[in-house]
Amino acid sequence: MKTVSLSGALRAHVGKRDAKSQRYEGKVPCVLYGGKEQVHFSTDATNFKRIIFTPETFLIDISIEGNKHLAILQDIQYHPVSDEVLHADFFEVNLEKPIVVSVPVKLTGTSPGVIRGGKLTLKFKKLKVKGLIKDLPDFIEISVSNLDVGQTIKVKDLSFENLRFLDRSTTVVAEVKTARGVVASE
Repeated sequence: MKTVSLSGALRAHVGKRDAKSQRYEGKVPCVLYGGKEQVHFSTDATNFKRIIFTPETFLIDISIEGNKHLAILQDIQYHPVSDEVLHADFFEVNLEKPIVVSVPVKLTGTSPGVIRGGKLTLKFKKLKVKGLIKDLPDFIEISVSNLDVGQTIKVKDLSFENLRFLDRSTTVVAEVKTARGVVASE
């Protein structure tokens, strides 16, 4: 997985009034949990652009006043009108324990069904997987070169070493639908 660096400062006070003043200064109040204790910190709102506005999933190397933590973005809260980031939760990961994370799906190859006029549809852009950090890929690559008109690729058809898919096994990931101009196979 790709890693992004993020720096922050410990929050002296925790509460509604302090969080409001942090946001007024252009900072986002954050919580890091999953380790020995919760860490309340704040970081600049501009640091979230490279983490949020991308389809990729990142490991985040958080530096808080000299202490380093490896985490993933667990939850984020937005303002209902302006879509500004109000609050972020990070989960500290352990290299020896498996984690659950959503990994983007990337389709490769040319489908014979699409060549004949079918329409390729990607139903899920991300799949939930469980595994160790060292085994997590940047994306899940699925070949559609054997997909004909009316055929699908389901979660149960996928297999990757040291990864367990947590979505239902009958969930359709990609399919080639019939279109008006489909040529009948010989």
